[in-house]
Amino acid sequence: MADRPPPIPIALTIAGSDSSGGAGIQADLKTFSAFGVYGASVLTALTAQSTRGVDDVLAIPPAFVAAQIDAVLPDLAVGAAKTGMLANAGIIRAVAGALERHAPIPLVCDPVMVATSGDVLLEPAAIDAMRERIIPRATLLTPNIPEAARLLGCAEAAGLDEMARQAEALRGLGCGAVLLKGGHGTSAVATDLLAHARGVTPLEAPRIATRSTHGTGCTLAAAITALLAAGEPLEQAVRRAKTYVWRALEAGAGLVIGHGSGPVDHLFAIRRQPPPA
Repeated sequence: MADRPPPIPIALTIAGSDSSGGAGIQADLKTFSAFGVYGASVLTALTAQSTRGVDDVLAIPPAFVAAQIDAVLPDLAVGAAKTGMLANAGIIRAVAGALERHAPIPLVCDPVMVATSGDVLLEPAAIDAMRERIIPRATLLTPNIPEAARLLGCAEAAGLDEMARQAEALRGLGCGAVLLKGGHGTSAVATDLLAHARGVTPLEAPRIATRSTHGTGCTLAAAITALLAAGEPLEQAVRRAKTYVWRALEAGAGLVIGHGSGPVDHLFAIRRQPPPA
């Protein structure tokens, strides 16, 4: 009898929908596919959204968010999961409770608070719930500089030394590691900091001048999740995911999608070059 092929890795995204297709669930599933990983999804919110901004948000009832997780995890061999937009404290508590009911899996927490357009995607009253219920069970937390400041209740980091201190402080909330993203800066080189048990590792990449940045944070977290689902070690997954996002930004600079902040090119590898090794 012929050997059966190995099972395909499966990743789960727990996030909101972006009707323009550049961020949220849509970006996550495209990214999973780019890495050859099967994607499952749990919707937390619907957004009426374009590349110009978010016009309206409809949060999913927390009980139904939990029901989706309870349907997926006993059935699919999910290798890793990520959270994106969680909208409010009720949804955060529902997600945390549902995850606790099932066997632990690697979890990437992208603490989505504000869209690229500046629209608020997490109720301010929900930040405590995020700190207490989701972050302590995360394998990796992936905030940008403004999100890190909101989570810590402090001013935004103004340099790498302050970023490193904030990354370590975020690790103190109970997560395994923190990837503090430096993409909001203006220097020629964008530096992210990976804070883990062995210290803080800087990860640099040349900054790309482009307006097509919509969904960058979702895409990076999804790429890391896909690689963790495939069994890669955390630091290697982060490095490969950063290379993928850099190439997606580079390719996306030539896209003309929408009239605002356009998306990165999630599927560049299908058309232009092989996925990063």
